[in-house]
Amino acid sequence: MEAPTPGLAFEQPIYEIEVRLHELVRQTDAGPETQHEIRRLRRELAEVTRQVYEQLDPWQIVQVARHKDRPYTADYLSLVFEEFVELHGDRHFGDDRAVLAGFAKLDELQVMVIGHQKGRTYKERTACYFGCAHPEGYRKAMAKMRLAAKFHLPVITFIDTPGAYPGIGAEERGQAWVIAESMYEMSRLRTPILCVVIGEGGSGGALGIGVGDRIAMLQNAYYSVISPEGCAGILWKGHQHAEKAAHALRFTSRHLQQFGIVDQVIPEPLGGAHRDHHQMAARVKMYLNKTLRELLQTPLDQLLEARYEKFRQMGVFLESESPA
Repeated sequence: MEAPTPGLAFEQPIYEIEVRLHELVRQTDAGPETQHEIRRLRRELAEVTRQVYEQLDPWQIVQVARHKDRPYTADYLSLVFEEFVELHGDRHFGDDRAVLAGFAKLDELQVMVIGHQKGRTYKERTACYFGCAHPEGYRKAMAKMRLAAKFHLPVITFIDTPGAYPGIGAEERGQAWVIAESMYEMSRLRTPILCVVIGEGGSGGALGIGVGDRIAMLQNAYYSVISPEGCAGILWKGHQHAEKAAHALRFTSRHLQQFGIVDQVIPEPLGGAHRDHHQMAARVKMYLNKTLRELLQTPLDQLLEARYEKFRQMGVFLESESPA
């Protein structure tokens, strides 16, 4: 058993039990009483973890979605797919490391996989701009999607970004335009598209690769038109109100499934995806296999029409006659 590391603030009860359990497991002369105590602590750990994660509020879910040990796109590429061949560049400006794209095999299915990548170490994170893609990242994604359609390959996208890169250079190279263009291209792409929110789904950066026939999200992910800090800065003029914004935005998996924004919520292992990458990858793979086989049996014209209607019907509003 690896030594536990301090986690998030609300995970303190879990951490305390893990420390006690680790100390007992390390004992070399553990007798029957110690073994009994180890089994008791493991049961208690599972129960406390379940209770903590059943009661997460929206701001705590944001913290879990941003957890440093959470599996990223590169992790799913190694655990879910085989024979991944990465494709680089947008043929306009350069290669954006915040977006990974390439051919892969999902069991016997040939697919195109595109996803945001944050990086694990600080060096990787700076190279990937912490998952914030530039225009060339979305142009790369569009080029690979068109290639997938040419060879009749389904497209799978993994969404995990706080938002598109907000720098001056990105704006000069057409950040807003290229996100809109990517959404338009995906809406009419003649191949099945499956989108999965694996962590953060923030702002237009997420929507840039988020138009598909099916949209799924992990249980402790969020998907929103704006990050909590961005919303707090606009409405309350300060990022310290991010927790209040998180509660108001209703962007958790539970809310979005009720609103009809996402089609499926993929349950996470006990204690979150960051505690068991392999089990989380197995659940994602099971969902991808099942859903892709359903989509591949649908005629393309019918698929495109359903995709269009899906996004046209999003949103809830009330209509009433004018008092006049």
